[in-house]
Amino acid sequence: MVAATLVGMQSMPGLVILYGSIVKKKWAVNSAFMALYAFAAVLICWVAWGYKMAFGNKLLPLWGKAGPALDQNYLVSQAVIPAAGANAYFPMASMVYFQFVFAAITLILLAGSVLGRMDIRAWMAFVPLWLTFSYTVGAFSLWGGGFLYQWDVIDYSGGYVIHVSAGIAGFTAAYWVGPRLKQDRERFPPNNVLLMLAGAGLLWLGWAGFNGGDPYAANIDSSMAVLNTNICTATSLLVWTCMDVIFLGKPAVIGAVQGMITGLVCITPAAGVVEGWAAIVMGVLSGSIPWYTMMVLHKKSKLLQMVDDTLGVFHTHAVAGVLGGALTGLFAEPTLCNLYFSQSGLRGAFYGGSGGVQFLKQLAGAGFIIGWNVVVTTIILLVIRLVIPLRMSDEQLLIGDDAVHGEEAYALWGDGEKYDISKHGWPDDTTGHGDIIRQGARGPTIEL
Repeated sequence: MVAATLVGMQSMPGLVILYGSIVKKKWAVNSAFMALYAFAAVLICWVAWGYKMAFGNKLLPLWGKAGPALDQNYLVSQAVIPAAGANAYFPMASMVYFQFVFAAITLILLAGSVLGRMDIRAWMAFVPLWLTFSYTVGAFSLWGGGFLYQWDVIDYSGGYVIHVSAGIAGFTAAYWVGPRLKQDRERFPPNNVLLMLAGAGLLWLGWAGFNGGDPYAANIDSSMAVLNTNICTATSLLVWTCMDVIFLGKPAVIGAVQGMITGLVCITPAAGVVEGWAAIVMGVLSGSIPWYTMMVLHKKSKLLQMVDDTLGVFHTHAVAGVLGGALTGLFAEPTLCNLYFSQSGLRGAFYGGSGGVQFLKQLAGAGFIIGWNVVVTTIILLVIRLVIPLRMSDEQLLIGDDAVHGEEAYALWGDGEKYDISKHGWPDDTTGHGDIIRQGARGPTIEL
């Protein structure tokens, strides 16, 4: 439950804060609310039908049988994943909640691709549909005893199930939703860099529950996972920052946060099954390869330029997730694999034997997750588009939060508004006390 709470705090308040501060001021409320809504909606869908589709009895090689996870007798029984033949020494209620926070953060990460223009009503419809038809398939296939699990594809804590899924689905969604306004694409500064760092800090430290909780016990594997996670993340952040300095001339705080995220993502599929030196190597690669795809390749590719991926989730999660999964196929250490997996003989290519085959299996697993998310995300959005516009109107896009929610993050006029004397008034200092009274966007504003 501690690990689940840490992962939950990555979303609430971690990503709520991060999204609300990393975007342009006029989108702070909308971006934070998209994360807040997803967290709540996923929980209800998860206990109503989603959990058993991901971790219940087998229906298809890639799907479990849907059903509610609300019955008292079910929730107080010993936790078990029937199709995988796994069990844990805590009640099923803990398992349901633990797996929920992973499902929730996947949708919230995906949202990073469509911030600043997706119609909130379309997002409200998209969340339960994508959870049902995409997330549960990846989770069952790799974790719940499905065909990728049976095929021994290694995904320790969600490199494929969570990050590749979020990155690919987010990129696909960004394509169908359409771009932000031209001026927003050209200039989209964070409204609060320090608050952005606070959200990033919650994300980093919460990863102790993300990777450390997956063995379902406080054991050797959990300890290795937490240490490796921090080693890889720190290395990745430093490498990304060095790349910024060498090629761009100055270190960027947003760049450091991106490097932190790619490190966290890259180590996730391997956290408890690689040695410390491998975590450093993975950190070097996760700080450089996604940097190259984001800062260099992105500017050369017509497809990447055409799709408006607001926070670059494709690079930070899809690229880094596939990279981490492939490197797991190289660096998975046999003894550590035996500590975590019930299957024997798993190893990376670096350790000889069947490791070369494992590397190919990792690539095949990534291919399935990529293909499924492209197709299913496309179908879901095309269906939603029949009844709800995917993109906000140009008027809403011009104004931002005030037009969409009737609320603003800061009691300031300017971003997304035109100065209007009849609305904003002139400073009037007739009190003699230095107070400035003027008509704000939605009523009088008194500044001291």
